[in-house]
Amino acid sequence: MREKSAFRRIGVIVAVMAALAPLAAATTLMRMNLDELAAAAGAVARVRWVAAESRWEGGHVWTLTTFEVVEALKGTPPARITVRLAGGRVGHVISTVDGAPRFRAGEDAILFLAPAPRGEWTVVSWAQGTFRIARDAAGRETVTQDTSGIGLFNPATRRFEPGGVRNLPLGQFRLRVAEAVRRNAGAGK
Repeated sequence: MREKSAFRRIGVIVAVMAALAPLAAATTLMRMNLDELAAAAGAVARVRWVAAESRWEGGHVWTLTTFEVVEALKGTPPARITVRLAGGRVGHVISTVDGAPRFRAGEDAILFLAPAPRGEWTVVSWAQGTFRIARDAAGRETVTQDTSGIGLFNPATRRFEPGGVRNLPLGQFRLRVAEAVRRNAGAGK
């Protein structure tokens, strides 16, 4: 009897471990505020989507998105940059990676960028470093962070609360970025 019970327990443990195994490779991003994003970024730029290509590399799908740099808010990125992010679509295969932003044709965004090993760029903390620009009917531009709709855990209140930038006028966002860049430049001295 004991032997049967022990085998059952081992079977349950193995089943639970097998069910949890995919989570071991899950995407986890540390929450970063604007100062931390600015400190980690080699460049911050307003960009406009030009083209995108997804392809297989090393058994994984990668998307390379080319952007025209409209305005540099930090650093001196080239006039055109290519951003490499995990996931995308190749043929009938769609690879989705939580936290990796996807861009649409003609879209404007402000990206916190870090150089990638192959001469391309990546977005610092993926969705957290991605700020979409929208225009209202009057042509006013606002900025919304990709993570603004995600509840973030607040240890002080022990609750998940919305966080991030949401519908902030572009001019105010530029000022916040400039202040964050200036604070980080001063901290490095």
